[in-house]
Amino acid sequence: MAESQAESFQTIYRRACERKGGERVLEAMLRAPLPKANVEKIPDDRFLAAMTKQVFKSGFVWRVIEQKWPDFETVFFGFDVDKVLLMPDEMLEQKAADKRIVRNYKKVTTVRDNAMMIKDVALEYGSFGKFVASFEKERITDLWEFLKKRGARLGGNTGPYMLRALGVDTFLFSRDVEDYLRKHDIIDGGLTSKRSLSAANAAFAQWHRESGRSLQEISIIVAFSWGTNNRPV
Repeated sequence: MAESQAESFQTIYRRACERKGGERVLEAMLRAPLPKANVEKIPDDRFLAAMTKQVFKSGFVWRVIEQKWPDFETVFFGFDVDKVLLMPDEMLEQKAADKRIVRNYKKVTTVRDNAMMIKDVALEYGSFGKFVASFEKERITDLWEFLKKRGARLGGNTGPYMLRALGVDTFLFSRDVEDYLRKHDIIDGGLTSKRSLSAANAAFAQWHRESGRSLQEISIIVAFSWGTNNRPV
């Protein structure tokens, strides 16, 4: 990997302001994540629901999943972890044939698989939310790696997007963020390699120390400072 050419956060922030029409416009476009205390209180069933939604959205039309989502909640018992874990294989097959949801057997099986992961973690930490909240900004990609290894179909951007949807503080490898990191020699090679994840996490942690902002806000600002995000909106 070439020597990193990471800019200061202030440089990135000024460019994002210029591209978006000024500081006031940019600030209005930012969203803050949940405090750790709130993340700890997220029920296990909401984690399972969010995981399932992102798994089904992956490679599919998001609008269809959103339209069908109330039926997903019904079909999977409100994503009650204990109830989901009681589903035998035969019931999973029945769920996969239910016209109320998207009929994809392999994705349906992830509901029970991820419920098992959540249950195992909750038994150790008290809840899955407490486990997630235990990850500091300097090692948020370790949480990504855990979701990839222990979860079902939660690798790539699926796990991070699930976290963001719930308000957990994380950066994302959006197209513009990835391009910024590559053009500034912060990462190269595989996007989700351990080396790239570590280098990206280190850069975001440094920008956090410089600015005091959340990873989520920094991620949005980096994206707005780069690529096609060059017009006021």
